[in-house]
Amino acid sequence: MGVTFAKARLSNPRRARAKAVELDFLIDTGAIYSVVPASVLRKLSIERLERQEFTLADGTRQTYAIGEVFFRLGRKGGTSKVVFAPEGVTPLLGAFTLESLGLMVNPVTRELTPMRLMLAGVPSRVLDTRDLL
Repeated sequence: MGVTFAKARLSNPRRARAKAVELDFLIDTGAIYSVVPASVLRKLSIERLERQEFTLADGTRQTYAIGEVFFRLGRKGGTSKVVFAPEGVTPLLGAFTLESLGLMVNPVTRELTPMRLMLAGVPSRVLDTRDLL
């Protein structure tokens, strides 16, 4: 199994003229959320939206703050949840971020590639929102 890194630019999605930071991310398809050192997220003025408990690789449980960041990888861009991690942690690009950008990791070459996006069939008539309740 190979290791894949990618450069991404991060910015605050709630600020029109937000400063951006570029980081090298280890792509970890086993991680749900992306992980960024808290100091980087503070520099971008990312708001802590909630706290969630995670089980770490050694089986211990730890609670971390979660925020939302705008990610730009090449021509792909979008927001995704991010974990406020302790200093010294390698930034991770998780599955949720990859999927929200329409990207996947080719299991053979370990390269990032566009995901084949699919939608279920569209109804033949426009639904009234009352039909959904």
